[in-house]
Amino acid sequence: MAKLNSPRSPGRRTFGLGLMAASVLVAGISLPAAAQTFPTKPITLILPFPPGGSTDAMARTLSQVASADLGQPIIIMHKPGGGAVTGTASVTVNTPADGYTLALMHNSVIRHPLLQKVSWDPLVDFTYVIGLVNLSTLVAVRADAPWKTIQELLADAKARPGVISYGNVGAASANRIAGQQLARAAGGEFNMVPYKGGADAMTSLLGGHLDVYGDPGVGPVALSGKIRVLATLTDQRLKRFPNVPTVKEVGYDMAVYSPLGLVGPKGMDPAVVTRLQNAFRKATSDPAYLKVLDDYDLQPRLMSAEEYRQYAGEQFARDKVLLSQLGFKPE
Repeated sequence: MAKLNSPRSPGRRTFGLGLMAASVLVAGISLPAAAQTFPTKPITLILPFPPGGSTDAMARTLSQVASADLGQPIIIMHKPGGGAVTGTASVTVNTPADGYTLALMHNSVIRHPLLQKVSWDPLVDFTYVIGLVNLSTLVAVRADAPWKTIQELLADAKARPGVISYGNVGAASANRIAGQQLARAAGGEFNMVPYKGGADAMTSLLGGHLDVYGDPGVGPVALSGKIRVLATLTDQRLKRFPNVPTVKEVGYDMAVYSPLGLVGPKGMDPAVVTRLQNAFRKATSDPAYLKVLDDYDLQPRLMSAEEYRQYAGEQFARDKVLLSQLGFKPE
């Protein structure tokens, strides 16, 4: 079965060293006056998810470190809704392209115009600043759930199609599509339940209102013993869960690669983009940030602005083919 996203392994650290180094060199030689003084006021970073969860922890830690280099605070603004798309898409509407408003980009935003008519184009209406990490998707159930293995869960989904609830963040996320693909490959069906954020989904899982959660960021709760991880949608087993198989190991050729990065409105000054890219790139080597990545099983995947823009175009093309194969049609 075809992979959902980039063919690169999430365990491989793609740093884009050549373009990054060139950006540093350019920044050190000559910048327009506006970029030399940028920033002169706080920067707002929009997260399309509610507070809590892996993306919040990652973005907050990264912003705290980067703000020291930029000399201005970075203010986190949560704008959940629309399948975790609305917040990111908001920068395409009446937002100055001056570098003072950024947003967290994820693949659901790139995919969204293929599922619903919108007034913006992910390949035209954003300035791509930097790619940051790959999310690692884990399939988890409560510790007292009847399923001890992924095989048992899939067999039950086949025996009781549409009965077992399976939660994700976003109605059209890569993880939601992966859960649906996985069930179909096993001859079954889940009742797919979208959530606005990972914290809400985890609360539902622990409270017994959700049977399965298939998304990133469950590591800390899993280590507490409150939930059981049945499998991962990664190329290789995660170092913190060496006894948990990948779905590939049990016969399903699937993996989810879902990069997160930062974007701004279209038309940003390339020199300002370089300034932001360099500050955030430096922040990714900070020990506090690296600890958050370990805590939430996030895989470093640095991409320069140009590499990230190119990735978005390639991902859009891949999703167009995949969604057509799955029967998704624009609403």
